[in-house]
Amino acid sequence: MADAGNPTPVPPPSPAPAPSNFPHSARTGLPSNVAAALACIPLVGGLVFYILEKEDRFVRFYAMQSIIFGGICLVIGALGRAFTVMAWSIPIASVVFGPLWSFVFAVVKLGLVVLTIIAMVKAFSGVRWEIPFAGPLARKQLGE
Repeated sequence: MADAGNPTPVPPPSPAPAPSNFPHSARTGLPSNVAAALACIPLVGGLVFYILEKEDRFVRFYAMQSIIFGGICLVIGALGRAFTVMAWSIPIASVVFGPLWSFVFAVVKLGLVVLTIIAMVKAFSGVRWEIPFAGPLARKQLGE
């Protein structure tokens, strides 16, 4: 028996799972915000979720934006590598332009990664955010 001055401690109730404010996709079973965030992975994530998701316009927007952004990243990467090779192959210019171009290209790549992370965070929080240039193209492709 519990002593009147020393009551038996009652354990705190277990926390209930937070209700999801986002609809679930019938095709993937994921909440829309999670599917959209995964669709932000440039090119690959976009292609997978664009093919799988036919109903959810939020996910399809981020998937199309990712496909376009991934294509832009590929073009920028190819041009950057070509200019880097050219800058390093010219004997006198490589001393000045080689390291300079390599630094500029690294900053551009970092900027593309930052844009991808911002898009993923915005998608996960349920906000529709357009990557400059890729977002309006995605909207136009989807007929919005």
